[in-house]
Amino acid sequence: MEATTVRDRRLPIAGIASRNDIMSIYTSDAQLYSCLQALFGIIQTHDPKAADALLKASLAITFNCSTPEAAVTIDARRSPVKFLFGQADLKPTIEVDLAADTLHCLLLGEIRLTKAIGSDLLSLKGPVWKTLSLADIFHHAQRFYPDVLVDNGLPASCPDSLRPR
Repeated sequence: MEATTVRDRRLPIAGIASRNDIMSIYTSDAQLYSCLQALFGIIQTHDPKAADALLKASLAITFNCSTPEAAVTIDARRSPVKFLFGQADLKPTIEVDLAADTLHCLLLGEIRLTKAIGSDLLSLKGPVWKTLSLADIFHHAQRFYPDVLVDNGLPASCPDSLRPR
């Protein structure tokens, strides 16, 4: 798996409400990118085959985050899987628009993808069934993400405002 940071040229995500009144987990896109780069590196070191399901699905997925504005693309259309941080010049198979805090809670496993979709915490564009190939990556993330957060002085829990009720 390769990680690349590209210059972010995105505009704010249409249709995603600003939550300026709520303190976000990540204070900047650089902080978000740093944590995700560390997470993906740990996953690759622990299980080099973790991205195999993504490769089998020939999937490119972009997570367009708000608060902070950031884009993370996993390009698994061919080996090696590439992780792009910032706006990427490729058309993804699936685009996911969500708050960075929602991505945070998904990676912790405190919110399930189906719950996030049903609660309008994110919007998906593309063949939704292909998101099932993210299961292995999310499973590994739930194991290693809390340590990445602690190492970066960030809370390893989902904000109360996003916790399932």
